[in-house]
Amino acid sequence: MLPANRRPITIQTADGLKLIGEVATPIGARLGSILCLHPNPTGGGMMDSHVYKKAANRLPQMAGIEIIRFNTRGTSSEAGTSEGEYGATITEKFDVEAAIDFAFKEIGVEKLWVMGWSFGTNLALKYATDPRVLGLILLSPTLIETNNEDLEFWAKDGRPITALIPEHDDYLKPDAAEIAFRVIPQIKLINVDDAKHLWVGEPAVYRVLTEITKIIAPESLPLPTEI
Repeated sequence: MLPANRRPITIQTADGLKLIGEVATPIGARLGSILCLHPNPTGGGMMDSHVYKKAANRLPQMAGIEIIRFNTRGTSSEAGTSEGEYGATITEKFDVEAAIDFAFKEIGVEKLWVMGWSFGTNLALKYATDPRVLGLILLSPTLIETNNEDLEFWAKDGRPITALIPEHDDYLKPDAAEIAFRVIPQIKLINVDDAKHLWVGEPAVYRVLTEITKIIAPESLPLPTEI
């Protein structure tokens, strides 16, 4: 864990729930901020899912990127459990909208990107439509709960989307992703050889963090491999 200003946060949703989270802010210049939407809690996903935890541990110091993580409703992590019950991407609409608003009003972000991983990519595509969001980063998109209307919104909207597609993904492999996302002309698909859905292993994590930094703070590249 590298130096950063870390503090717990509590997000209040429009339907009356309190969600727990954490923000890790660079000690120096803040070049951009990422709101992280985690994998499915029914499969163990949470704000501490390893890529997000490592992003929060490293990117504030390495790249000047602020990392905002939280548990969606009914989800538990070491920091605690968010109120409510899992909503299968339906009631999580309130969570995403509240977290984006919190980022601007309470944290004071200036440049916000929303990043989803697996289940979280569906939340991002469906609900991170707030015009203040600069764009989306999709890690292992599944498109399981995403419909054509969601994709068509982003096609018309035009904001940038980058999707990292693992070669050996369990849900959406590169060839299928190219077809499925064809409706969004501005999307950038990055096919990652040898990677799997969960991005296990330090080389996979380093690739993800590098691609994130390339979007938000390219001047911080290359990321160090040792500290």
